[in-house]
Amino acid sequence: MPNKEYYFEQIEKELATAREALKIGNAGKARVCARRAAGQALTWLMTKYPRSDWGKDALGQLSCVKDDAAFPREVRDAAVRLTTKISDRFAYPFTTQPIEDAQIIVSYIRQRME
Repeated sequence: MPNKEYYFEQIEKELATAREALKIGNAGKARVCARRAAGQALTWLMTKYPRSDWGKDALGQLSCVKDDAAFPREVRDAAVRLTTKISDRFAYPFTTQPIEDAQIIVSYIRQRME
């Protein structure tokens, strides 16, 4: 089983890739990487608190978080923003900062895992 450092490394790698994608104007890639960073944190959380019903991929895990009252509202709201599909006109129904949303989730999980 991977250790804490492994998850930290994977999370930071995804967040760095997301930042680079934003710099070159690739918001879609930034969003995907932000979701993967949050997914890595959630996978790490499940090493301590297993949830067989959450699935294995980041999008499925985030979908479960957004509906789970055990998570703080701020974390659930971040999960909602990360999982909301864009419209046909490539617009979100709210302001989106995927890296910040991922960091909200990652920070919460880091606190829980300490």
